Amino acid sequence: MQTGYVLLATIAVPLLTALALTAVPSRYPNAVRVIAVAVGFVLFGLSLYAFFAYQVADGEQFQFQLRWDWIENVGVLGDHGITLHLGIDGIGAPMVLLTGIVAFAGTLISWKIDYRNKDFFILFMVLVSGVFGVFTSLDLFFWFFFYELAVLPMYLLIGVWGSSSVFPTFARTKEYGALKLTMYLVAGSVLIFIGIFAVFVEAGIGTFDLLALYQVQFDEDFQKIVFPLFLIGCGVLAGLWPFHTWSPDGHVAAPTAVSMLHAGVLMKLGAFGIIRLGMQLLPEGAEFWMPALITLGTVNVVYGAISATAQTDFKYMVGYSSVSHMGYVLMGLATMNPIGVNGAVLQMFSHGVMTALMFAMVGALYDQAHVREMSIFGGLAQRMPRFVAFFAIAGLTSIGLPGLSGFVAEFNVFVGVFRTYPALGALGILGAAITAVYILRMLALAFFGPFNERWKELTEMTRWEQAGGALLIAFILFMGVFPSPFADRIAESVLLIPGVR
Repeated sequence: MQTGYVLLATIAVPLLTALALTAVPSRYPNAVRVIAVAVGFVLFGLSLYAFFAYQVADGEQFQFQLRWDWIENVGVLGDHGITLHLGIDGIGAPMVLLTGIVAFAGTLISWKIDYRNKDFFILFMVLVSGVFGVFTSLDLFFWFFFYELAVLPMYLLIGVWGSSSVFPTFARTKEYGALKLTMYLVAGSVLIFIGIFAVFVEAGIGTFDLLALYQVQFDEDFQKIVFPLFLIGCGVLAGLWPFHTWSPDGHVAAPTAVSMLHAGVLMKLGAFGIIRLGMQLLPEGAEFWMPALITLGTVNVVYGAISATAQTDFKYMVGYSSVSHMGYVLMGLATMNPIGVNGAVLQMFSHGVMTALMFAMVGALYDQAHVREMSIFGGLAQRMPRFVAFFAIAGLTSIGLPGLSGFVAEFNVFVGVFRTYPALGALGILGAAITAVYILRMLALAFFGPFNERWKELTEMTRWEQAGGALLIAFILFMGVFPSPFADRIAESVLLIPGVR
């Protein structure tokens, strides 16, 4: 039996955990770790239940609904003015599952954090709560509140627990990465904030409730003016070119679990916002601006892939790869046809688990070697075969190997793009080819060939890292081999987006 309290629990449990951790003495770091991992497992279970309990043929677009009125009939607010209104559709359901998977894997990976681990997990739980809130909120006020709750802890998580990068010609400190990320995302948030209040005032119905606002027919000129606010504001977090430069630096500076959440989940908040606030609220504005979005998305794909090819630092390579793969999401959304948009949402999930796995593996190597320069390694498969196997699966998913989740997602995106913009579809294929170049080069350079004796002291991943990686691989294979549970849920909701045809 469906109940909105499941969604409420995904938000409340990590917040209550953060509050409870403040009472745990810092001299008991193992108690903090056990609590964090246990809560991560609970969140994974809740998200798994929400995904599979979502009824595809239910006939109701938003399920698990729960609404508590907070402020109404005061000033400009009418009935249901500001409400804690929760619910998920077929697009939100896989995003909730993705958050549960990556959050649980992140707690496992973070078991070995020693420095102020209580403070780390408090901020980590606040961030996770905010992400769940964005994917489940059906009220614009709370949607924005949770969006900010998900973004702002990143500054401290990177600035305190992150790492700096030093290159022959320049240095990138963790403070630099944290501040750059925060400034870009707050600038994007300002645009979203303006767009939300413009919609509220123009609608004139005195409520921030999304389901009520979806029923309002906004003026076409208004839609064309306001849609770019949501597109750019949310697009900044999605890594939209040319507003993407915070992303690789933020990825590189962040600690492992935060990189996993950052690339695996937070970037999806941006794409999700384009759907929820842009395409569903302002369909005529979306149709007008989609040629610009697919152009920028194609630049994302090709530019990100070429930039990743030029990197010698593992994390920078994965960071630019994320920019490239988020380009496929943007291209799919811009097609405004069911196949392309389905592919975009599938890519959001696939990229989430794949890039989280990549960052987990990079972190596992860096914690032992304390360097990320791939050219100084070699033959690591002889010392760390399980680690190399995990990394290779992530890399092959990135390439789009059949049987893995990347193939399912990218195939749908390419079919959708070729139906609407065949020339840009060809450039998307070129991006996939370049992806194969840098992934295979990285595997050959760092993991195979003659073994570098400098690294004879390296050992296999810890059992916590193996458990987190195995969880991510399980869902890469699940979606790759049996995509129907994802595709069926997504397709039903995509067809209900105005303008998708």
